[in-house]
Amino acid sequence: MPIYEYQCQACGHQMEALQRMSDAPLTDCPACNKAELSKQISAAGFRLKGGGWYETDFKTGSKKNLAGDAAKSTGSGGGTESKAS
Repeated sequence: MPIYEYQCQACGHQMEALQRMSDAPLTDCPACNKAELSKQISAAGFRLKGGGWYETDFKTGSKKNLAGDAAKSTGSGGGTESKAS
């Protein structure tokens, strides 16, 4: 279940609520008891980074780290690599 953020338009109280996606949005503020809560748009509370499955699985050879290759190609030297035989 996702965690949604709410803010009261009347008193400014902010809160988080664990709700199903099918649940109706909350409307009543627990701080001032007015029906002024509005759902906020926010980013996810976690970040996927590192060499996990999402970055390296199903990719072959030089395609394994596309984010790192893009940073190299925008820097000096054009991002070319040489391998020793």
